[in-house]
Amino acid sequence: MEELAEEAGITVRTLRFYRERGLIPPPRREGRIAWYDEHHLARLRTIAALLERGHTLNGIADLATAFESGRDVGDVLGLGAPTEEEPVRLTPQELADYFEGEVTPENLAAALDLGYLATDGDEIVHISRRLLDVSSALVREGVPLATVLDAGRRVRDHADALAELFVGILRAHAPKDEVDRLRPLAKSVVDAELSMAMDRHLHQLPESGPTEARPH
Repeated sequence: MEELAEEAGITVRTLRFYRERGLIPPPRREGRIAWYDEHHLARLRTIAALLERGHTLNGIADLATAFESGRDVGDVLGLGAPTEEEPVRLTPQELADYFEGEVTPENLAAALDLGYLATDGDEIVHISRRLLDVSSALVREGVPLATVLDAGRRVRDHADALAELFVGILRAHAPKDEVDRLRPLAKSVVDAELSMAMDRHLHQLPESGPTEARPH
């Protein structure tokens, strides 16, 4: 414990306090010896980084609970890694930097439940760099992360229905070994239809609104 505290730049008393609060996992014990390792040091450095960013110890404890109760990367990638999406490995403080002020236990739990995030030791894995970049861009533009995650959940339902439709069509009318090659055609249809649908909605006149004052 003394060696870990010295390496992390904190006092033994602070380390004991973190242990009592459940902020770091218990050590591995061999008889009367308690062994700490790089995972404990990484967790302490994460706590220090989050404290510097204004998080409270209670908030960090809640985040740690949500983080540790989430699915690990093996569960999320149980059907195989995404064929077109690039997973991203992040430390908890890097995730906090992406969504500054928005990484709450509730949002973290929602992202874990959606399968956007998974755990791998002391690291977090985001399943898609594209989704990560788009989500953080929306948050920077003022859209709350909770709203982004709720939209993602709703889009997931529609995307599953579209995927089922197109996979069924391709399997019915294309050789089995050609189905994957024809994926971009289905995606182009969805992209074009979404673009035209957004045009329709963006150019619709509001049903009601303030009446413009007419000059006398």
